[in-house]
Amino acid sequence: MTENKLAIIVLAAGQGTRMKSRLPKVLHPISGRPLVGHVLTTAAALDAAHVEVVVRHERDQVVAALTADYPQVTFVDQDEIPGTGRAVQVAVDALPAGFDGDVLVLSGDCPLADAETLTSFIAAHRAADAAATLMTAVVADPTGYGRVIRDADGGVDRVVEQKDATIDEASVNEINAGMYMFRAATLREYLPAIGVDNAQGEMYLTDVPGLLRRDGGRVAASVVSDVTVTYGVNDRAQLAEVGRLLNARIVRRWQLEGVTIVDPTTTWIDDDAKLAPDVTILPNTHIVGATVIESGAVVGPDTSLIDCEVGADAVIRRSEATLAVIGQGATVGPFSYLRAGTTLGAKGKIGAYVETKNAQIGDGSKVPHLSYVGDATIGRGVNLGASTITANYDDVNKHRTEIGDEVHTGSHTVLVAPVKLGAGAKTGAGAVVRKDVPAGALAMSVAPQRNIEGWVEKNRAGTGAADAAAREQSAE
Repeated sequence: MTENKLAIIVLAAGQGTRMKSRLPKVLHPISGRPLVGHVLTTAAALDAAHVEVVVRHERDQVVAALTADYPQVTFVDQDEIPGTGRAVQVAVDALPAGFDGDVLVLSGDCPLADAETLTSFIAAHRAADAAATLMTAVVADPTGYGRVIRDADGGVDRVVEQKDATIDEASVNEINAGMYMFRAATLREYLPAIGVDNAQGEMYLTDVPGLLRRDGGRVAASVVSDVTVTYGVNDRAQLAEVGRLLNARIVRRWQLEGVTIVDPTTTWIDDDAKLAPDVTILPNTHIVGATVIESGAVVGPDTSLIDCEVGADAVIRRSEATLAVIGQGATVGPFSYLRAGTTLGAKGKIGAYVETKNAQIGDGSKVPHLSYVGDATIGRGVNLGASTITANYDDVNKHRTEIGDEVHTGSHTVLVAPVKLGAGAKTGAGAVVRKDVPAGALAMSVAPQRNIEGWVEKNRAGTGAADAAAREQSAE
């Protein structure tokens, strides 16, 4: 749309006091992005010549949170004069002096307005050849919203804010959705004429349509069919509701792309996640961040994946993983915890009650159960016995364990890093390995077993154990 000279202004200067939060309202996250991040992602899809974000409350925090992900954005500071009219005025002043296109004004706390809706809105404004166009919606309960007052011919006469509305005006069910299209020249002409003579003592952007109508200008309205695209966030309850609606959209999108999602109501998928056809997501599963899941994989139930890569046909059950790579045909869980830096090779296994961290586990290798593997490199075809531990921390530094191909460890082996087990090596049950083990060697920690006869009768007299021992001795 750059040939049509489009500029987008995103309003993100408000304090959001009803959130009762140290975090600026527009930075509260849903579906993996801050509220205003969803608005800016949609704005980027419209290919505007200019995108400006108006900031004030906690401006440094807002700018720092958005700069890296949205480098195309220009940040504009609102001064001490309050109101949406003043916010748009400073943004228009920051546009190039020769810009004479259309200006789309969006709210930073309305993340559900999608590119398709906004493209239609822009087209309606241009088709009407209007100086200003309002996006409106008809709702059952208009409380809190500005009312759209129509003239006798059905055109837009003015917008009245809730606190300034008469009883008759407050009964109107058509509301201002808070998204607008203006000609840039219109804003430059009429914004300086807006006053603060209202209940809030603010410069209302919604005064511009009234001034236009006074002077015979054309003001159009575009009524959206899906009122949810207009939903904004003012408190935590609305944040949860908007988050639920956005997640439902995301889930449905992947279902239509060929992903089986057994229970959409308990499945949460962030906007940046990528799922291939024939992936199956079981109930109560969270796919977070930039997670990528390849075809045929089965994830869940009761699983959380954060910024992970999951190979084709892998299976992950009742587990949590962060910044992990799970290879093709591998299996994880149940009740496993894969921390950052874990890589599980093709057809590998991380079983029940296993924790891994910064561990590279080769193709076909298995960590079946009850083990901790941290700061380790494990070759192919390895089998770690139950309760194998890499003791990687010496109270000062972390050290690595290196395990070659086809190594098998006995149950309850402790590998005291730094240590290396050569290819084909084995350990006996209960081994504490403090020195490198050569390829093909067996490492054992063996002490003679000592039996102290009569210890229970002497030290636990009168107990059930003592009685049982006495009966068995008598029988013998």
